[in-house]
Amino acid sequence: MTLEGMASGNGSSVTEFVLLGLTQQPELQLPLFFLFLGIYVVSTLGNLGLIVLIGLNPHLHTPMYYFLFNLSFTDFCYSSVITPQMLVSFVKQNIVTYAECMVQLFFFAFFVINECCILTSMAYDRYVAICKPLLYRVTMSYQVCLMLMVGGYVIGFTGAMAHTACMLRLNFCYGNVINHYMCDIPPLLKLSCTSTTINELVVFIVVGVSIIVPILTIFISYSLILFNIFLIHSTKGRSKALSTCSSHIIAVSLFFGSAAFIYFKSSTGSEDEDKVSTVFYTIVGPMMNPFIYSFRNKDVQAALSKTLKKRVLP
Repeated sequence: MTLEGMASGNGSSVTEFVLLGLTQQPELQLPLFFLFLGIYVVSTLGNLGLIVLIGLNPHLHTPMYYFLFNLSFTDFCYSSVITPQMLVSFVKQNIVTYAECMVQLFFFAFFVINECCILTSMAYDRYVAICKPLLYRVTMSYQVCLMLMVGGYVIGFTGAMAHTACMLRLNFCYGNVINHYMCDIPPLLKLSCTSTTINELVVFIVVGVSIIVPILTIFISYSLILFNIFLIHSTKGRSKALSTCSSHIIAVSLFFGSAAFIYFKSSTGSEDEDKVSTVFYTIVGPMMNPFIYSFRNKDVQAALSKTLKKRVLP
């Protein structure tokens, strides 16, 4: 049965939704269109460039860059799920079918949850590298890295299926206008005239697994990392250890900070605040990550220089 059929079968008369977009102010539509188009182009080139760079350079085939490869892939995918729809809202009324909305919701949830898992795996990788350097090759073997990544994709798929399946059971009879630039869970729940208790319970469980558990894991990892760094007597050694973690800390703060604000803020917050906060982890984050992880990374800079020389000067 198609999603449209399921929509009719569950009693919902809604066959399409109208996405209001980021803002309703006409004078801002065109400037914001070009701003976010530029962000999307930079994000796409940055993430695909990092994927190609890691793939072409064997000396970057290490656990740290294996996780970064998957992070760039995930960033590229979920920014592509969100940004094009957002851009449409700036130039015309953005109408999406029921099926398109549910598909976007599924892939958005899938890639966001997967990103949480990847960031957690990267924190564990840094913990092993700094706190147990002699066991690093054994602990972070190819098999372990593969299991962590596959586990992240499985958790993402399970969480996305749970959210989407629960959304499909709802009747939307309080209108079809979504005050957002994408089909996100909170604005969709506001349109439902069916009880959303199960949906809210699923959000609580999935957010607990995909946000609270990773945050606690990352916090514990970095607490142990900082403890071990303070035991290093050499100032140069401390500086080097901290520099390997700084990029990841910035990325984690940007992603989890904005995501946590959305789902744990008080109910007194406005929908406009939700939309602005969502921009940071759905659009700005994927653009920033390639620069965060390569700006001060000598390995990436050396690989880029080597690759460009090979292509320009064969």
